[in-house]
Amino acid sequence: MRLQIYKSLWGMEHLTYQDSLSQIAAAGYEGVESPVPEAEHIEEFMELLREHRLNYIALIGSRGKSLKEHIETFADGMERAAALQPQLIISHSARDCMSDEDQAAFFRAALSEEQTHGVAVGHETHRHRAMYTPWHTAKLLQQFPDLKITADFSHWCCVCESLLQDQAGAIELASERTIHIHARVGYAQGPQVPHPAAPEYVLELRTHEAWWKRILSIRQASGVDVTTATPEYGPPGYMHTLPFTRQPVSDLWDTCLWMKERIGTSLTND
Repeated sequence: MRLQIYKSLWGMEHLTYQDSLSQIAAAGYEGVESPVPEAEHIEEFMELLREHRLNYIALIGSRGKSLKEHIETFADGMERAAALQPQLIISHSARDCMSDEDQAAFFRAALSEEQTHGVAVGHETHRHRAMYTPWHTAKLLQQFPDLKITADFSHWCCVCESLLQDQAGAIELASERTIHIHARVGYAQGPQVPHPAAPEYVLELRTHEAWWKRILSIRQASGVDVTTATPEYGPPGYMHTLPFTRQPVSDLWDTCLWMKERIGTSLTND
């Protein structure tokens, strides 16, 4: 099993594509995870990916006040993303407040779009979205055997105010359906620890690493050669800040780089 590590452009919006992709390639990442660029920047973005030999994972999301709008915006995002031939697509899908019937209708439509475009979609386990808890995600995965996820269990820690000690079955099912990992460490009161190297969060780090290792083990046993992961740490307001100054308590680039080096060894070595 080979682990490919991607860098998210989240928190790098102040840089040009030229500067951000050059920096990412120089740091040894194998790809970039980001929303589809605006139309006027697509050619530049794709050329820079080729120049720096970087793969691409596209990020899309559904939005709107109605089921119809969520389905339509997802379909539009799929079309725009698939045109760039990404390695896979990550989706922030549907809403937590939708009825079970509307969520089911959304994912039926999403699976149809995925089949039409021929690009694998990992629906992210994310607050505010349909897959906001382990148990509700498990219900959806049981209902739709072809549904796949991007595992960001840090959100579940926050929503459940725990390290999910009582959710082993749901985590196992989610792990079996995972096609991409967001390697961010959460804790009981939030989706992002101040820094994953901090000794006071060693339990959280080891818990998340155990989940990620299980995902890799499942994928390797099923014959998958490559798994992708993104150390997706965010800027302030995800990152903690000092009161009154709003100064971040950690450097975002260094935090992601530390996590990249950590998972590059801890997840691939026994």
